Amino acid sequence: MLPTAARRSLAGLIPPKIATPGAVSSGTTSARTAQVIDFYSKLPKGPKPASERPGGLRGRYFEGKNASGKPILATVGILFLIGYTIDYNMHLKHHKSGHH
Repeated sequence: MLPTAARRSLAGLIPPKIATPGAVSSGTTSARTAQVIDFYSKLPKGPKPASERPGGLRGRYFEGKNASGKPILATVGILFLIGYTIDYNMHLKHHKSGHH
């Protein structure tokens, strides 16, 4: 990623500099300082709310109202089909010369 693209993507996350000589020396608040104050006033306050379920695959398939064992069965079935396909193809290679 180009440095300019990284700067553009992070521009909304990183507040502008407030410790400029003009902003510090003047007695009034500048427009830039007002932007920073506005940015920080919109951030959520207090601790992060606890999530109801853990994230990832465990939270999606094995806990909560959608809990089931179907993903495990699907994984076992897919692995069986892949193994059977490989075994069958190896068996066909064995019969290339016409004898068993």
